[in-house]
Amino acid sequence: MRITRVLSAALLALGLAAAPAAADSSPSPSASAGSSAPTSAGTSFRTATEFEQGQQATAVGSTGDYLYWSFPADAGQRPTVEATVKLPDTHAAQTWQIDVYDGLRRRQACQYGAQTRTAAQGTPSVDLACTLRTVRAWSEPWADDPLPGTYYIRLTVVSLAPADLGQPVRASVRVGSKDIGGAAAVDGSLAKPLVPGVAVASESEDGDSPKSAVLSRIEPEDGWASGWWSDRWVWTAIGGVLAALAGVGGYALTRGTGRPSRVPPGA
Repeated sequence: MRITRVLSAALLALGLAAAPAAADSSPSPSASAGSSAPTSAGTSFRTATEFEQGQQATAVGSTGDYLYWSFPADAGQRPTVEATVKLPDTHAAQTWQIDVYDGLRRRQACQYGAQTRTAAQGTPSVDLACTLRTVRAWSEPWADDPLPGTYYIRLTVVSLAPADLGQPVRASVRVGSKDIGGAAAVDGSLAKPLVPGVAVASESEDGDSPKSAVLSRIEPEDGWASGWWSDRWVWTAIGGVLAALAGVGGYALTRGTGRPSRVPPGA
Protein backbone atom coordinates (compact mmCIF):
# COMPACT_ATOMS: atom_id res chain seq x y z
CA MET A 1 0.00 0.00 0.00
CA ARG A 2 2.81 2.38 0.79
CA ILE A 3 4.42 1.79 -2.60
CA THR A 4 1.04 2.36 -4.29
CA ARG A 5 0.61 5.73 -2.56
CA VAL A 6 4.12 6.77 -3.56
CA LEU A 7 3.50 5.81 -7.20
CA SER A 8 0.16 7.66 -7.26
CA ALA A 9 1.76 10.84 -5.94
CA ALA A 10 4.58 10.53 -8.46
CA LEU A 11 2.15 10.09 -11.38
CA LEU A 12 0.23 13.19 -10.26
CA ALA A 13 3.47 15.18 -10.14
CA LEU A 14 4.42 13.93 -13.61
CA GLY A 15 1.07 15.03 -15.00
CA LEU A 16 1.51 18.53 -13.60
CA ALA A 17 5.05 18.74 -14.95
CA ALA A 18 4.07 17.50 -18.41
CA ALA A 19 1.30 20.09 -18.82
CA PRO A 20 3.66 23.00 -19.70
CA ALA A 21 5.57 20.74 -22.07
CA ALA A 22 2.39 19.83 -23.92
CA ALA A 23 1.51 23.50 -24.21
CA ASP A 24 4.80 24.15 -26.01
CA SER A 25 3.68 22.03 -28.96
CA SER A 26 0.66 24.23 -29.70
CA PRO A 27 0.77 26.64 -32.65
CA SER A 28 2.17 30.08 -31.96
CA PRO A 29 -0.43 32.77 -31.20
CA SER A 30 -1.51 35.16 -33.92
CA ALA A 31 -0.52 38.79 -34.03
CA SER A 32 -2.36 41.20 -31.80
CA ALA A 33 -5.45 42.83 -33.21
CA GLY A 34 -4.04 46.30 -32.65
CA SER A 35 -1.20 45.89 -35.14
CA SER A 36 -2.10 46.58 -38.76
CA ALA A 37 -0.95 44.28 -41.55
CA PRO A 38 1.11 45.87 -44.35
CA THR A 39 -0.45 46.49 -47.75
CA SER A 40 2.72 46.75 -49.82
CA ALA A 41 5.83 44.71 -50.58
CA GLY A 42 9.47 45.59 -51.08
CA THR A 43 11.44 45.07 -54.26
CA SER A 44 14.69 43.77 -52.70
CA PHE A 45 16.07 42.31 -49.47
CA ARG A 46 16.89 45.76 -48.12
CA THR A 47 13.40 47.12 -48.77
CA ALA A 48 11.47 44.00 -47.71
CA THR A 49 8.23 44.85 -45.90
CA GLU A 50 8.17 43.60 -42.31
CA PHE A 51 5.16 41.84 -40.81
CA GLU A 52 4.51 39.61 -37.82
CA GLN A 53 3.58 35.96 -37.76
CA GLY A 54 -0.19 35.56 -37.80
CA GLN A 55 -0.73 38.67 -39.94
CA GLN A 56 -1.76 38.57 -43.58
CA ALA A 57 0.28 40.97 -45.69
CA THR A 58 -1.02 42.06 -49.09
CA ALA A 59 0.48 43.87 -52.06
CA VAL A 60 -0.41 44.94 -55.58
CA GLY A 61 2.21 44.37 -58.27
CA SER A 62 2.81 43.31 -61.83
CA THR A 63 3.85 40.01 -63.34
CA GLY A 64 7.62 40.06 -63.57
CA ASP A 65 8.10 42.01 -60.31
CA TYR A 66 9.97 40.59 -57.31
CA LEU A 67 7.92 41.01 -54.12
CA TYR A 68 9.74 40.82 -50.78
CA TRP A 69 8.50 40.53 -47.19
CA SER A 70 10.28 39.70 -43.93
CA PHE A 71 9.19 38.17 -40.62
CA PRO A 72 10.87 36.99 -37.38
CA ALA A 73 11.27 33.31 -36.46
CA ASP A 74 12.67 32.07 -33.16
CA ALA A 75 14.30 28.85 -31.96
CA GLY A 76 11.95 25.87 -31.71
CA GLN A 77 9.51 27.20 -34.32
CA ARG A 78 8.66 25.50 -37.60
CA PRO A 79 7.33 28.30 -39.86
CA THR A 80 4.91 27.71 -42.72
CA VAL A 81 4.71 30.40 -45.40
CA GLU A 82 1.51 30.56 -47.47
CA ALA A 83 0.94 32.82 -50.47
CA THR A 84 -1.98 33.47 -52.80
CA VAL A 85 -1.68 35.34 -56.09
CA LYS A 86 -4.85 36.65 -57.77
CA LEU A 87 -4.28 36.69 -61.53
CA PRO A 88 -5.88 38.79 -64.29
CA ASP A 89 -9.10 37.59 -65.88
CA THR A 90 -7.30 36.76 -69.13
CA HIS A 91 -3.83 35.25 -69.13
CA ALA A 92 -1.83 32.34 -70.49
CA ALA A 93 -0.25 29.64 -68.34
CA GLN A 94 2.02 31.09 -65.62
CA THR A 95 4.40 29.48 -63.11
CA TRP A 96 4.84 31.21 -59.76
CA GLN A 97 7.40 30.46 -57.06
CA ILE A 98 7.94 31.40 -53.43
CA ASP A 99 11.42 31.34 -51.86
CA VAL A 100 12.41 31.82 -48.20
CA TYR A 101 15.82 33.12 -47.08
CA ASP A 102 17.29 33.47 -43.60
CA GLY A 103 19.06 36.49 -42.07
CA LEU A 104 22.27 35.58 -43.92
CA ARG A 105 20.29 35.48 -47.17
CA ARG A 106 20.76 31.74 -47.49
CA ARG A 107 17.92 30.09 -49.34
CA GLN A 108 16.16 27.66 -47.03
CA ALA A 109 14.77 24.38 -48.33
CA CYS A 110 11.11 23.51 -47.83
CA GLN A 111 10.26 20.34 -45.94
CA TYR A 112 7.00 20.14 -47.82
CA GLY A 113 4.49 22.34 -49.60
CA ALA A 114 3.84 23.53 -53.15
CA GLN A 115 6.72 25.99 -53.45
CA THR A 116 6.30 26.25 -57.25
CA ARG A 117 2.96 25.95 -59.00
CA THR A 118 1.68 26.54 -62.52
CA ALA A 119 -1.64 28.30 -63.10
CA ALA A 120 -3.39 27.13 -66.24
CA GLN A 121 -4.81 29.57 -68.76
CA GLY A 122 -7.64 31.60 -67.24
CA THR A 123 -7.10 30.33 -63.68
CA PRO A 124 -8.19 33.11 -61.28
CA SER A 125 -5.53 32.48 -58.61
CA VAL A 126 -2.63 30.27 -57.56
CA ASP A 127 -1.76 29.10 -54.03
CA LEU A 128 1.78 28.42 -52.81
CA ALA A 129 3.14 27.06 -49.52
CA CYS A 130 6.51 26.31 -47.94
CA THR A 131 7.08 24.68 -44.55
CA LEU A 132 10.63 25.25 -43.33
CA ARG A 133 12.72 23.03 -41.12
CA THR A 134 12.62 23.72 -37.39
CA VAL A 135 14.61 26.79 -36.37
CA ARG A 136 17.59 25.77 -34.22
CA ALA A 137 19.05 27.85 -31.40
CA TRP A 138 22.60 27.09 -32.58
CA SER A 139 24.32 25.31 -35.46
CA GLU A 140 27.76 24.55 -36.86
CA PRO A 141 29.20 27.38 -39.01
CA TRP A 142 29.31 25.14 -42.08
CA ALA A 143 25.71 23.94 -41.72
CA ASP A 144 22.71 25.43 -43.51
CA ASP A 145 20.29 25.00 -40.60
CA PRO A 146 17.61 27.65 -39.98
CA LEU A 147 18.66 29.96 -37.14
CA PRO A 148 16.76 32.58 -35.09
CA GLY A 149 16.37 35.94 -36.75
CA THR A 150 14.77 37.63 -39.74
CA TYR A 151 13.46 35.56 -42.64
CA TYR A 152 12.75 36.90 -46.11
CA ILE A 153 9.98 35.87 -48.49
CA ARG A 154 10.42 36.39 -52.23
CA LEU A 155 7.45 35.89 -54.53
CA THR A 156 7.75 36.08 -58.31
CA VAL A 157 6.68 34.50 -61.56
CA VAL A 158 9.32 32.27 -63.15
CA SER A 159 7.59 31.38 -66.42
CA LEU A 160 4.99 33.27 -68.43
CA ALA A 161 4.08 34.33 -71.95
CA PRO A 162 5.63 37.62 -73.14
CA ALA A 163 2.14 39.08 -73.63
CA ASP A 164 1.38 38.66 -69.92
CA LEU A 165 4.44 40.56 -68.71
CA GLY A 166 3.44 43.61 -66.66
CA GLN A 167 -0.18 42.63 -66.05
CA PRO A 168 -1.50 43.61 -62.59
CA VAL A 169 -1.71 40.98 -59.86
CA ARG A 170 -2.63 41.02 -56.20
CA ALA A 171 -0.65 38.91 -53.72
CA SER A 172 -1.19 37.99 -50.08
CA VAL A 173 1.18 36.13 -47.74
CA ARG A 174 0.77 34.71 -44.26
CA VAL A 175 3.18 32.96 -41.86
CA GLY A 176 2.28 30.65 -39.00
CA SER A 177 4.56 28.51 -36.83
CA LYS A 178 4.27 25.29 -34.88
CA ASP A 179 6.27 25.24 -31.64
CA ILE A 180 8.30 22.02 -31.63
CA GLY A 181 9.74 22.52 -28.14
CA GLY A 182 12.42 20.36 -26.58
CA ALA A 183 12.48 17.88 -29.46
CA ALA A 184 14.51 20.44 -31.41
CA ALA A 185 16.60 21.75 -28.49
CA VAL A 186 20.39 21.91 -28.86
CA ASP A 187 23.20 22.69 -26.44
CA GLY A 188 24.07 26.22 -27.42
CA SER A 189 22.63 29.52 -28.60
CA LEU A 190 23.59 32.42 -30.81
CA ALA A 191 24.99 35.53 -29.18
CA LYS A 192 22.57 37.60 -31.27
CA PRO A 193 19.75 36.61 -33.65
CA LEU A 194 20.41 36.97 -37.37
CA VAL A 195 18.70 40.35 -37.79
CA PRO A 196 20.55 42.45 -40.38
CA GLY A 197 20.23 46.20 -40.77
CA VAL A 198 17.40 46.67 -43.23
CA ALA A 199 16.08 50.13 -42.33
CA VAL A 200 17.60 53.59 -42.20
CA ALA A 201 16.54 56.01 -39.48
CA SER A 202 17.67 59.39 -38.24
CA GLU A 203 19.52 59.56 -34.93
CA SER A 204 17.75 62.75 -33.92
CA GLU A 205 14.51 64.52 -34.71
CA ASP A 206 16.12 67.70 -36.01
CA GLY A 207 17.68 65.84 -38.94
CA ASP A 208 21.12 67.46 -38.48
CA SER A 209 22.93 64.26 -37.54
CA PRO A 210 23.78 61.69 -40.21
CA LYS A 211 21.58 58.67 -40.77
CA SER A 212 22.70 55.21 -39.70
CA ALA A 213 21.46 51.69 -40.27
CA VAL A 214 19.28 50.22 -37.54
CA LEU A 215 18.08 46.70 -36.87
CA SER A 216 14.72 45.32 -37.86
CA ARG A 217 11.94 46.55 -35.60
CA ILE A 218 10.04 43.25 -35.71
CA GLU A 219 10.77 40.52 -33.15
CA PRO A 220 8.77 37.71 -31.48
CA GLU A 221 6.05 38.78 -29.08
CA ASP A 222 7.91 37.40 -26.02
CA GLY A 223 11.36 38.46 -27.25
CA TRP A 224 14.13 36.25 -28.58
CA ALA A 225 14.58 32.96 -26.74
CA SER A 226 17.68 32.61 -24.56
CA GLY A 227 18.35 29.17 -26.04
CA TRP A 228 19.07 27.25 -22.83
CA TRP A 229 15.57 26.51 -21.49
CA SER A 230 13.14 24.09 -23.14
CA ASP A 231 10.71 21.38 -22.10
CA ARG A 232 13.60 18.95 -22.52
CA TRP A 233 14.52 19.83 -18.93
CA VAL A 234 11.05 18.83 -17.76
CA TRP A 235 11.28 15.40 -19.39
CA THR A 236 14.80 14.94 -18.01
CA ALA A 237 13.47 15.58 -14.51
CA ILE A 238 10.61 13.15 -15.13
CA GLY A 239 13.10 10.47 -16.18
CA GLY A 240 15.11 11.04 -13.00
CA VAL A 241 12.00 10.71 -10.81
CA LEU A 242 10.95 7.50 -12.58
CA ALA A 243 14.43 6.03 -12.15
CA ALA A 244 14.39 6.86 -8.43
CA LEU A 245 10.95 5.31 -7.99
CA ALA A 246 12.06 2.19 -9.84
CA GLY A 247 15.02 1.87 -7.50
CA VAL A 248 12.87 2.27 -4.39
CA GLY A 249 10.28 -0.19 -5.69
CA GLY A 250 12.91 -2.75 -6.64
CA TYR A 251 14.53 -2.52 -3.24
CA ALA A 252 11.18 -2.92 -1.47
CA LEU A 253 10.29 -6.00 -3.52
CA THR A 254 13.62 -7.78 -3.25
CA ARG A 255 14.50 -7.25 0.40
CA GLY A 256 13.39 -9.92 2.90
CA THR A 257 10.39 -9.54 5.21
CA GLY A 258 12.14 -11.08 8.24
CA ARG A 259 15.57 -11.06 9.78
CA PRO A 260 17.91 -13.95 9.03
CA SER A 261 18.39 -16.35 11.95
CA ARG A 262 21.74 -16.24 13.71
CA VAL A 263 23.94 -19.25 13.67
CA PRO A 264 25.06 -20.23 17.21
CA PRO A 265 28.78 -19.86 17.85
CA GLY A 266 30.77 -23.01 17.25
CA ALA A 267 28.05 -24.65 15.17
